[in-house]
Amino acid sequence: MGDEYTPDRAFTGGILGMGGEPTYAGALSYMRRKYTRDLEGVDIAVWGIPLDTATTNRPGARFGPAAIRAASAQMAWHKPWPWRLDPFEKLAVVDHGDCLFDHGRPEAIPEAIASQAKAILEKGVSLLTLGGDHFLTLPLLRAHHALMGPLALVHFDAHSDTWRDELPPRFCHGSWLFHAAREGLIDPAASIQIGIRTHNDEDHGFNIRDADWVHEHGIAATIAEVERIVGGRRAYLTFDIDCLDPAYAPGTGTPVCGGLTTHQARSIVRGLHRIDFVGMDLAEVAPPYDVSQITALAGAHLTLEYLCLRAFRKG
Repeated sequence: MGDEYTPDRAFTGGILGMGGEPTYAGALSYMRRKYTRDLEGVDIAVWGIPLDTATTNRPGARFGPAAIRAASAQMAWHKPWPWRLDPFEKLAVVDHGDCLFDHGRPEAIPEAIASQAKAILEKGVSLLTLGGDHFLTLPLLRAHHALMGPLALVHFDAHSDTWRDELPPRFCHGSWLFHAAREGLIDPAASIQIGIRTHNDEDHGFNIRDADWVHEHGIAATIAEVERIVGGRRAYLTFDIDCLDPAYAPGTGTPVCGGLTTHQARSIVRGLHRIDFVGMDLAEVAPPYDVSQITALAGAHLTLEYLCLRAFRKG
């Protein structure tokens, strides 16, 4: 293998650079990043939230973070196509492990997520979070809001997740965005939902470009809409894997036909390099429903596109 070979890079490697380990072996971390709780000198921490107790249909997303990490191993050997850059030479990225919470005390989980996320953000480190069901975005936005104020939201999903809910918020992945808007964590007028294809009587002021709109108008027009709506605002990116058609992401809790292809989604995310993102999460990968693990692979690719666009913006 040569002098560059580093076995079990997740534990023995540094926080910069990629490659140098067989794709099929070794200790698994996200993209072979160093597995550490030390955030000194780190730009972005990859963090898992193995939660699926807020799902309304099929559980299993608690296994999502581990599956995305495993799928990412085969991508960690060389510069990602078509970026022609090693994002980990420009950005110091580590795998920070998973959020710790007591599954037997669900009422305490939102605060556990928010407080641990806030502690990471307070160190000047950005978060890339692997889910887990989509409820996790609400406490993550609370943590970001505490330090940054209201953000624009770029939201990929088959569902609006803005169904009206009683107060205080229920523990549900279908109403987290309703509460995020009600709490002033995001600005709906500067936010966009992409790929929606389920009915909701109310849009709550969000700009919606549903799946049919994306199919009809194409990738470039979708990117242009995100740029027009978000503008120069700081933004947060949340991607529910069920935004993809079940043909491309069968391993999810609430699949809906007619969604985006993996190519469309990757190309749109790749084209958002002009948006000032402060963080991202990818939710609802549920490996038990996908024996081939293509859903986790899609999640790994989409999160890597995000890291590449962050690296590209850094220059």
